[in-house]
Amino acid sequence: MDLRTLNYFVAVAEELHFGRAAARLHISQPPLSRAVKQLETDFGCELLIRSPSGVSLTAAGSSLYEEARGLLAQADRLRARVTAAAGGGGDSLSIGTLGDSAEPAGTRLAAAFRHHHPGVRVHIREADLTDPTVGLRTGLVDVALTRLPFDDAGISVHVLRSDPVGVVLRTGDPLAHRAGLRLSDLADRRWFRLPDDTEPVWRAFWNGPSDAGTRRDGPIVRTAHECIQSVLWNGTVGLAPLGHALPDGLITVPLTDMPPSRLVVAWARAHPTPLIRSFARIASAIYGPAVTAV
Repeated sequence: MDLRTLNYFVAVAEELHFGRAAARLHISQPPLSRAVKQLETDFGCELLIRSPSGVSLTAAGSSLYEEARGLLAQADRLRARVTAAAGGGGDSLSIGTLGDSAEPAGTRLAAAFRHHHPGVRVHIREADLTDPTVGLRTGLVDVALTRLPFDDAGISVHVLRSDPVGVVLRTGDPLAHRAGLRLSDLADRRWFRLPDDTEPVWRAFWNGPSDAGTRRDGPIVRTAHECIQSVLWNGTVGLAPLGHALPDGLITVPLTDMPPSRLVVAWARAHPTPLIRSFARIASAIYGPAVTAV
């Protein structure tokens, strides 16, 4: 048993699927299956219950998962400290965030990261809504806490949580107190829009499907604050994940025909440093097990 094998097992335990775990680890499935099988042989017990649709953890597997995560986190801290002591530049991390994508668990994430890496200097870069990779693609940050969808070519992405999407309205709006709405219910409304230089996949998602009949003739916004002000002052509408804090006078009504917004941690695929992997692991623990990986 070694750290690499434990890392393989943790990936399978979080994905609950060998194929997705192999994709997350950037390896083929056969060596992953062999490594986990050897781990079961070493422990002398079954760790996973396998089925055509995926896997589930046995009681022994759940126990190993919790212990293995702690060991891997400790190994990440050790690597970071040794690298820093050797002058290897491993004592800083640039984190990109998209508006309030880190809330409401951002305080716990910061505390947990400081606990594991007390000597690391953290630089935060908050991007506007035109760049969902928040500087990751251009090398401005090491790791990003953001939301899909965006072009993930060359980027590793781990989904932390999926949030339902709603429409932001003023509380006095005739539709504000409906239990749920469809995009077609908003066909005659003015929506705020993202700029033309916004990443196309991201822009198409937050502007709503093109076949929904909604008009896109509202004001152009670049930040979450501008979106909120646009609704308050002009009565325009737009989409937002449910659960986001809103000022008095605004409400979010669930949209029943919109896919969820997936909160993710992402980094450049070519540069998965131990500190980046540790941040991803801590974020996964704070926000919940990864739903999937792409």
